Amino acid sequence: MRRAVIAFACVLFTGPALAQSLGEKTGINSALGVAPATADFVKEVAISDMFEIESSKLAEQKGTAQEKSFAQQMVTDHTKTSSQLKGLVGDGKVQATLPTALDSAHQSKLDKLKGVTGKDFTSDYNSYQVSAHEDAVSLFERYAKGGDNSALKDWAGKTLPALKHHLDMAKELGKAPSVGQSR
Repeated sequence: MRRAVIAFACVLFTGPALAQSLGEKTGINSALGVAPATADFVKEVAISDMFEIESSKLAEQKGTAQEKSFAQQMVTDHTKTSSQLKGLVGDGKVQATLPTALDSAHQSKLDKLKGVTGKDFTSDYNSYQVSAHEDAVSLFERYAKGGDNSALKDWAGKTLPALKHHLDMAKELGKAPSVGQSR
């Protein structure tokens, strides 16, 4: 009985510490509008930037003219945000560890993009860009509103308009402009 009480106490006390990480992984925090923990935010942003850069480098080679133009913008902008995040962590304003590789979910998407061409590449790349930017906008909005690190919270708020613009651009991928009409 005593072991059960001790085990329960351990779960009870570690539960809140694990909840945000688990919540971020499962999307519960996003659904509830809960700000991610700083470490989770940093990890998600770093992985997202790495995925954007690598997938967009592929699009610069394999994509349509519209995708190539979009991809160049993504490489430029996400290289910039990645550098800014590294600066915040590197100067000690943010206590977190930056991942050095993609997680398995993003790596499998990247591997899929490497193996397809033509319409299959276009379809996958475009849908990945929309979903990645929807996730990023949600993540940045939640951290900007309720994050616990003031420097990172400020940076998230300043970065958010560019991410919303990226989302709008991603939603336009593959939509051919009407002949004779300007956008």
